[in-house]
Amino acid sequence: MTDIQIAAVGDLMVKRYIISDAKLANGTYSFDPLLEKVAPILKKADLTIGNLETTFAGTRNKVRRKSGGPLFTCPDEAAPALKRAGFDVLITANNHCMDYGSSGLLRTLRILKQNGIEHTGTFHSLQHSKEFLIKTVKGVRIGILTYTAGLNGIPLPSNKSWMVNLIRKKQMIADIKHLKKHADLLIVYLHFGKEYSHRPNRKQRQLVNLLFRHGANIILGSHPHVLQPLIRKGKRQMVIYSLGNFISTQLKRNIHTQSSIILKIKIKKNDKGEIIIAETEYTPTLVHRIVENGRAKTEVIPIHEVMKQNHPNLKTKQRQQYQNMLNKTIKIIKNKA
Repeated sequence: MTDIQIAAVGDLMVKRYIISDAKLANGTYSFDPLLEKVAPILKKADLTIGNLETTFAGTRNKVRRKSGGPLFTCPDEAAPALKRAGFDVLITANNHCMDYGSSGLLRTLRILKQNGIEHTGTFHSLQHSKEFLIKTVKGVRIGILTYTAGLNGIPLPSNKSWMVNLIRKKQMIADIKHLKKHADLLIVYLHFGKEYSHRPNRKQRQLVNLLFRHGANIILGSHPHVLQPLIRKGKRQMVIYSLGNFISTQLKRNIHTQSSIILKIKIKKNDKGEIIIAETEYTPTLVHRIVENGRAKTEVIPIHEVMKQNHPNLKTKQRQQYQNMLNKTIKIIKNKA
């Protein structure tokens, strides 16, 4: 019997005051404190996945795009910090991957490669786009596919449509059928859905059902910036429609955009070679900002830890707010919100 634990989180939006809080006196950045409290959980898993909803476009990138949303980039120092925290694979197909054009996209991939983080969803060449990501963990081959519903209106270069995996049903089905021949378990990470909605919409449900019919085992969702339900389908299929924001500033004055989970999926392979999804557990998290010695510090922290009675600087009103966030998380994951 082989046991594997996969950890999955949602959007990694390293922006604004999260960046300023990480800046050191010498002008460099340290993002390790941001993830210090959750790194032990992420590193304990055999495979840890998240969605990189920013770019490493560099300080010299002057590309400006007309976009349906803000343009995201963050300091290169975030990449090694994510690696040290336990991330093995980062999803790069999302609506911000082209914020700084193809040059920003390509530089992002270079920075990830330099720091030993594997990625999928965006590509540096046509040949690269045809190479599927398969992670072999304890003898189990795990295939990972990812697609995004859009790019905030930013067009791909006319001769480089292969740079980003977009949600195109025929191509997705073909990819799944191909990868199923080479993988024991198939994860599909989708960047889709309606922002700030805790309920999956009809298009999300239809797409998930389509991919299940063609052989997807685990479907992970992101983009809504808040959590959506987790649903099991037998012993070999499950979906969480949105993992929410794992790292983010507060969006639209919605506290739930800073409330998320670390989803832990236990996979078992028996002596006959059969693979099942044995268990799903989760650790509720939140983005917590405190002031220590006159300096602001942002950290992702398990809610239960920050709720401890002896946690410093946590006032009664804030404690109640965090309790409400935890209650909401539990209801959403159980599909009872």
